[in-house]
Amino acid sequence: MTDQAVDTGGVQLSGHAATEGHFLGRTRELKELRADIERAGLDTLSGKKAPRARVLLIAGRPGSGRTALAEEFVRQVAERYRDGVLRVRLGEPDGTPVPVERAARELLAALGRPVPPGAGEEDLSATLREALAERRVLLLLDDAAGADQVDALLPDTPECLVVAVSAGPLTGISDVRPCTLGGLDTKSALDLLTRHTGSVRITVDPRSAEGLVEACQGHPAALILAGGWLAARPKSAVADLAKQLHAEGGDGSPLSRIFRLVHATLPSAAARILRLLSLAPAGLVDPHTASALAGCSIGAARTTLDDFVALGLLRTVAAPLPQYEVPGCLQPLLRTAAETHERPAELQLARARMLERTVRLLQSCRAITETDNPQAREKLQGMPRALRFATPRAAADWLRARRPALLASARLAVADGELDTLARRLMSQLVRAMVAHFGTQGAAPDLYGIHQLVLDVAERRDLPREKAAALLNLADVDARTGRTAEALVRYRAALDAGREANDPYATGRAMESVGGAHLELADYDRAADWFGRALAQRQARDERADAARLYGRIATAHTYAGRYGEAQRGWRAAAAGHRKNGDVAAAARALSELARVQEYAGRPEESLRTCQEAVEWAGRADDTRLQAALQLRLADTLEHLDDPAAARLHRAAAERILEESPPDRDPESEHGANACEIRSTPAEG
Repeated sequence: MTDQAVDTGGVQLSGHAATEGHFLGRTRELKELRADIERAGLDTLSGKKAPRARVLLIAGRPGSGRTALAEEFVRQVAERYRDGVLRVRLGEPDGTPVPVERAARELLAALGRPVPPGAGEEDLSATLREALAERRVLLLLDDAAGADQVDALLPDTPECLVVAVSAGPLTGISDVRPCTLGGLDTKSALDLLTRHTGSVRITVDPRSAEGLVEACQGHPAALILAGGWLAARPKSAVADLAKQLHAEGGDGSPLSRIFRLVHATLPSAAARILRLLSLAPAGLVDPHTASALAGCSIGAARTTLDDFVALGLLRTVAAPLPQYEVPGCLQPLLRTAAETHERPAELQLARARMLERTVRLLQSCRAITETDNPQAREKLQGMPRALRFATPRAAADWLRARRPALLASARLAVADGELDTLARRLMSQLVRAMVAHFGTQGAAPDLYGIHQLVLDVAERRDLPREKAAALLNLADVDARTGRTAEALVRYRAALDAGREANDPYATGRAMESVGGAHLELADYDRAADWFGRALAQRQARDERADAARLYGRIATAHTYAGRYGEAQRGWRAAAAGHRKNGDVAAAARALSELARVQEYAGRPEESLRTCQEAVEWAGRADDTRLQAALQLRLADTLEHLDDPAAARLHRAAAERILEESPPDRDPESEHGANACEIRSTPAEG
């Protein structure tokens, strides 16, 4: 985060990088804040050691310059804190408080401390305090909605300093040092206007300029909008704007009056786009979002957004792609304008267009990673050029940059408590795109949040089918991130919901996943039992491919339990099933596992014959990597049978196959871990 010249709840001065030399005024406040660091606290005065970090509060209305002051103060004192500065925003641009869980997770990620996706608020707060216990950091908590948010993130060490930015007092936190902001002093306010208008119009009519500052009450956000209005009209005098503001009357705050004036003087198309930006998720906008909301071209949307930046209505966001943010102080004004000038049906349609565009971009983002899939290539080519990504890297950059807005879109899609078709498609495509680019582990915290949204709606509206799906997805994330016990609880709940919904897919998947969780927990008897229940259901529905696979999972459980006779029967049934289904590769892998179990059972001759048969089937499947793995296994078996010459031949054959296979693939590890070892995560299948 960089230092802004003047914070307006998000507006940054057009054409100015936010650097040290661009901060205006607030000299007295900065001096008081620096002094407050050294001032003795109540605990010190009473002879006690301060138990927690000191909290300095910068309070003011959105747009008052509170964040800019906080950032300038942080810049001036940062060198005192050897472990650096941490920042987190505790309020959405529309004023919605950010859950403590999300804020704590972001801070822990900045510290490089990974935490389980399903960890709750208390666990995350405790982990954060533990991570900060031996550190000396400065923690900036922006847009705090109340004391509870700040208290949950407060370090338990006086070596740290917390700077909280809020609209009001933080009642409940002891020894808070408040700094309440009013308007800018006249000189700083005039300097701010000068940055937009140039010095001539200010110096030729200083009285009108001071009158304009007075009309704006020194409010930075109002002054920036006034400066933007004047900058767009180089022939207008400062007195002209002062007269128009006077004609607006005294209703509302200075910011609302100047906003109404700016809005009224925009071209109708631009004014409509501005109003519709009130629907932008998390207040984050890119040209695609604006284009979809307004139903205009992407190029026209980009031009209009840049014009809004010049007027002080938006600020640019540092990102590899064009992205903008609606200032928090303007959010309620945009909503009021939209409700006044737009019909509810048009707002609903604009929201649907925006979410539909998001779905299509997510489809394109995922499809670019599947270049070896003919169907995905065809689908990608069928999309408009404007929705396509040039490379997987470009798609990943877009996904990373738009992540906050995409997650906010997911929350917006279910905000009305419904799970309509559009909301389902958005959730599905967002999950698939994140997994495609970041992997299940990397995307796990976000995936958890998305599935939790669906679960909340399903529970509120008593939708058992959707509840089962959400529970299965949440359990899968738990299972893949090592929370097997928690996954087992969710899988059982998903089974109950699936039965209530009379959904055979959900119940079958849940039964198999319960078995997988027991397998991971080394409860092999229960694992085999649950796999058997899932098998019976698949057989009853004549789902032969799944039945063959489940024979293999049952055999795996018996293998780990040391019941090699039952394991051999299971693998033979799996191999026979795969052969009947025409799945040559799966049959080869099942035979490979059968050979392994025969070796465990002390039957090397049988293992040798089965392994040779598996090599033949792997050859039919043109699976060179499995062939290499099997040749190595044959070599090991022959060595056990005291035939080193034959073993060398098979090792040489394996080496030739390995040399011919792609260099970035490891045949033994891939098939040994995935196909031959079979010990899978509970979510497999």
